[in-house]
This record gives sequence, C-alpha cells and structure tokens, in this order.
Amino acid sequence: MQRDRAWLRPLAGLVILGVLVWRVGGGAFVDGLRHVDARSVAAAAAIAVVTTICGAWRWVLVARGLGSELSLRAAVAACYRSQFLNVTLPGGVLGDVHRGVRHGRDGGDVGRGVRSVVWERSAGQVVLLGLTLGAVLLLPSRLQPVGSPVATTVLVAVTAALLGVVVTRRLGSGRAPAVRPGPLAWVSQVLRVAAGDVRHGLLGRHTWPGVVVVSALVVVGHVATFVLAARSAGVEAPVGDLVPLALVVLVAMALPLNVAGWGPREGVAAWVFGMSGLGVAGGVATAVVYGVMSFVAALPGAALLVVSRRGGSRTPTEPTPEGAVRG
Repeated sequence: MQRDRAWLRPLAGLVILGVLVWRVGGGAFVDGLRHVDARSVAAAAAIAVVTTICGAWRWVLVARGLGSELSLRAAVAACYRSQFLNVTLPGGVLGDVHRGVRHGRDGGDVGRGVRSVVWERSAGQVVLLGLTLGAVLLLPSRLQPVGSPVATTVLVAVTAALLGVVVTRRLGSGRAPAVRPGPLAWVSQVLRVAAGDVRHGLLGRHTWPGVVVVSALVVVGHVATFVLAARSAGVEAPVGDLVPLALVVLVAMALPLNVAGWGPREGVAAWVFGMSGLGVAGGVATAVVYGVMSFVAALPGAALLVVSRRGGSRTPTEPTPEGAVRG
C-alpha cells in the first residue's frame, strides 16, 4: 500500500509547478534559465565540493557511532552518487535510499546501513530547522510578515510535523522483519531501535559536536549557493535579506514532494520572495538557477555511478590506507 501511494509525492511537485506556471507564467522559468552563466555554475560546483565532503563526514560519524565502518573517501563518492540520483529521480530521496541500502549490503546489515543514512539526514535537517527559526525570529529582514509570532508558530509546527513524518517513514523502511508483529510490538520495536540509534549514533560525546559543526557548514554552503543563484537571477537585495529566505526554501527542499528536486523549492521561493517584496518572479527565477546549479554540481555522481557499475570502485564500507577514518 505504501508503494502504491509513492507516486503521490512527485505528483504533488508537479501540481506545485503547474500552479506556478498558471499564476506566474512560464516566463519566470525561462528567465531563470537565461540567467545561468558558466562562472556562477562553476562557483556553485566548487561550493558543492565542500558541502559534499562535510555531508560525507557527518555520515561517517553517524555510521561509526552505530558500529559500521565507513571511510571518508568512500562516503564522499557515495554522497555524490546519491546527489545525482536525487536530482534526476522523482521524490528527491531515492539517492539516499540507494546509498543506505548499498552501504548496508556491503556491511552485512541493510537495516543498520539505511538507518545510518536516516539519522545522518535527520541530524542535518534538525540543524537546518534550528538555524532557520533563529534567522526568521532574530535577523532583521524583509521577511517580517513570515516572522510574526503566529506565522512563525505555524512554520515551526508544519515543518516539525513534516520532518517527523519523513523520519518515521524512513525508520519503518529500515527494518523489515520476516514475521509481521502486531502494531504495538512493531511500534515498540521501532522506538527501541530509534532510541538506541540516537544514543549511540548521534548523541555520543565523540559524535554530536562534529555532526553539529559539519551540518552547520553544509547549511552555510547551501545558503551561499542560493545567494549566488539570486544574484545570477538579477535579485539585488542585500545578503542579509536573502539569508532568511534561503533558509526557508532549504527547509521546503527537504520534503520528498518533488520531481527531481523541482516543485516545493520553486513554490516556497515564489511565496517568500513575494512576501518580502522581492517579487514572485524573482523567487521562481532564483529557484530555477539554483536547480540548474545543483544538477551541474551533482554530475560527478553520474560518472561515479558508471564506474561503480563497471566494478571499478571500492565498496562504501571498505577502508583505504589514505581514506580510512580512525575512531
């Protein structure tokens, strides 16, 4: 039943895009594509190298906290493959599923491999959400209507609820017992596994400081890319005004309701740019440029997928003398 409804998530992204084209017109999308230039794309790809390494290091920390060996070099390669799949396949999370399952198979425990990715991504989203709320509440910006107490409460509640749904669904997919237990036993089992994972994989004294730091660096890199995309799209607002907008859009991008990354990003960008007086069309154009930048930055993952299918790469769990991470 869950697989039968999987097509509804990318459908939601298509609906968002359709509504935008209906209300704004296709000109904003075309305008965004016209503003893409090689220099900005190259800069975004360079930023993506840093964010990918940081995200891979976060995964290494979490995986090792869960008792799974993972080298940084292999994690970076797996993250690039994951990014390419995320920006080319519906839902925006199939790349993460791929690296989690592959890591688990190579390590002899698919459930633990998938859970390492679930918690790695969840930790990043928690840090992103915290930084977003802090920016919306504390930074003076054009986003004052969204920063009002009522709207902020709604933003917190909706975002937390949606992220909770995503985490719960991924936890459920991480374990598939041969014998189906009763509902209460299944919930108890999931909660017990989750509590152990959080205690050892996220909150260990050698794990959580690094997870927080690299997660913050990943957010900074994505925000910098968004600001770069806004500048390429012709948005001249100060950087301080663009940072809260970028963070809100990044939160929307975390939801698996897109088609190869498209949908919620453009819809929320149009909304927050319109609310802040920068124009709905400017938000759509910025999101389009950001999407192109993300796709180009993920292209190394395509090459790595080809190499891995030819059997020329090491497994994600295989440590190498120069790339192994020592605990």
